Amino acid sequence: MQKYQTIFLRMTEENKELFDTFCAVHDAFVLNPDANKARFNEIGSEVMDIIRSYERILCGKTESGQYGKFSANLSQKFWDEVRKVYPKIDFVGIQ
Repeated sequence: MQKYQTIFLRMTEENKELFDTFCAVHDAFVLNPDANKARFNEIGSEVMDIIRSYERILCGKTESGQYGKFSANLSQKFWDEVRKVYPKIDFVGIQ
């Protein structure tokens, strides 16, 4: 298993309750965006903060080291893993 996948699993396991709640809200948002937008943005902002903090954990040391050029690719792979589970994550905060 790749490092970004390990960090993703760790993130979801350590914040299981929040991600379970977000999963339900996300699925409701997919079915009816207008009715579920407020709750999706509310829970989604907390989830985004957690995702970004784990992204920093994943990429923090590579940015300053000799592998800095690979940090963007690593970050992209991590976000692709997030988008596999939550395809509408990019809509958090959009009015």
